[in-house]
Amino acid sequence: MDLKDQLKDLFPDHEAPEETNDESVNETGIWMQDEPLRCVYEKRKGKPVTIIEGYNGADEDFKILAKELKTMLGVGGSFKKEKILIQGDFRVQIMGFLKEKGFQVKRVGG
Repeated sequence: MDLKDQLKDLFPDHEAPEETNDESVNETGIWMQDEPLRCVYEKRKGKPVTIIEGYNGADEDFKILAKELKTMLGVGGSFKKEKILIQGDFRVQIMGFLKEKGFQVKRVGG
């Protein structure tokens, strides 16, 4: 006898709520959030860097997204302190890619 059966014996009038699918997860399994991601352009040590920040899901999902972005653009980058750093100014391409994935994106700076 498992826990559900024991609970049914103790509380016969209680109806268990139906399990619902979380609509916040897209088809690739990445958490979709309510707040938009921020796409920021900066120059660090004289070199252009595109930064994506503001993701509130799991770090593993954000790392997967970082790898997909780097592969799509064919550039280097990293994941540090809950931010994706992409080498170069790729705001337009990144924002298009994220919108195709279903994310809301906000362009910040320039």
